[in-house]
Amino acid sequence: MTPDELESELAAGRLRPAYLVAGDEPLLRDDAMAALRRAVLEGASADFNLDKLPAASTSPGALRDALRMLPVMARRRLVWLREPEEARAAGRALLDALPDAVTELAGRDDVVLVVTAVKIDRRERWVKAFGDPAALVVCEAPRDARGLAGFARAEAKRQGVGLEPAAAELLAERIGPQLLVLRQEIAKAALLAHPARTITRDHVARGVIDVAEEPIWDLTDAIGEGRPGDALATLGRLLRGGAPAPVVLASLASHFRKLARVRAGARLAGPPFVLRKLESQARRYALQRLLAHLEAIHRTDEALKGKGGLPPELALERLVLGLAA
Repeated sequence: MTPDELESELAAGRLRPAYLVAGDEPLLRDDAMAALRRAVLEGASADFNLDKLPAASTSPGALRDALRMLPVMARRRLVWLREPEEARAAGRALLDALPDAVTELAGRDDVVLVVTAVKIDRRERWVKAFGDPAALVVCEAPRDARGLAGFARAEAKRQGVGLEPAAAELLAERIGPQLLVLRQEIAKAALLAHPARTITRDHVARGVIDVAEEPIWDLTDAIGEGRPGDALATLGRLLRGGAPAPVVLASLASHFRKLARVRAGARLAGPPFVLRKLESQARRYALQRLLAHLEAIHRTDEALKGKGGLPPELALERLVLGLAA
């Protein structure tokens, strides 16, 4: 099931007992999770009816208890289990318990289980458990220009603006498979297009950054090679050149997710020289350190959204220093 198919089902009033929302595109995962949260809770208090369980510290018993708890002044509860693959370090007990938990939910309508994961192995028994009546929601960004242009057109429609075909193609060329950046740049181009409300290729050419420009790669290279001084200097050039802080953060998040996947033994697709660079940088970090850096990126994202009161530039500088150390 795609995120669009999930949205269609929810709009039609269909809720499944359990969902596995998986893939390496955080925007699609976040959008799917937000849609499920709205549909399940229907405005009811999250304090009493939403359990967020990090898999690395959740036992099978704790998961069962959360799923058997009754909703409070609401029709349903939502149980959110995050990153089950991280439970492997403590053994397979939680992963082995998931299929039975999903099966038990098939006859209930007072609780919904949502499992979110960046990476899954479809051969695993716990992943196969999310077949009908449960569902696997695949959150992968399109990789080719046609698919990215299609996403751009759909996103522009969601934002209530038109998008000329040539503008969609240029957006795909400049941004690539970074959907959060695409969403932000479409919103920025829409301001340039006002009041016409149709984004043209000229609007994109004048107002949308090119994340394929060398400074972004200079930044990730300096961080990945342990050169904090160069990393801070490059960050400053990017911000002074008009790159929005969320766009820079999205590039860092994408880069470190790739490093974590390489460090964990995954095989990525891409040009050989890019893969060699990723492998070289990944060797600098233990996997646990990369996961800690991804948590730091998440905290910086919250800071950019106003949590903690740090100016965006300072939040990014602190992050870059920590990543490059």
